[in-house]
Amino acid sequence: MSESTGFTHFNPEGRARMVDVSEKTVTKRTATARTTVRMRPETLGAILGGRVAKGDVLAVAQVAGIMAAKQTWQWIPMCHPLPLTGIDLSFSDNGADELYLEATVRTTGRTGVEMEALTAVSAAALTVYDMCKALQKDMAIGPTELTAKSGGVSGDYTAEPK
Repeated sequence: MSESTGFTHFNPEGRARMVDVSEKTVTKRTATARTTVRMRPETLGAILGGRVAKGDVLAVAQVAGIMAAKQTWQWIPMCHPLPLTGIDLSFSDNGADELYLEATVRTTGRTGVEMEALTAVSAAALTVYDMCKALQKDMAIGPTELTAKSGGVSGDYTAEPK
């Protein structure tokens, strides 16, 4: 059992269960996650220049990330279905060989949206890979990490800069 919250993900028989959050306070909750896709400069150039045969990579990745965040509860067994109030993905690059993806997810509810933000950037990165794999099969994804969260009993969190 978690000492700070009193919640446990195990029932009295020691089997996994989804935590009951019905007694938690409804608060505004936000989480931001990021990941990186490393690739050859010519692959990044094709993405940024709109020269990928499958279409606009960043537009499709953005939609994939939004769709994934909305479906996180169906992917991750102990996640609660949440009424998300906002999802935003952004992209940037280092001008050479890395594409950076960041997602911020918001809700007003009884549990946080960290998993939804992590799922959003993961699905968006996998979509970049899928759309560009004909150009380069050895792209690498990661690290994927939570960079910030706010709301809830555990309070705010901001990752240390790297």
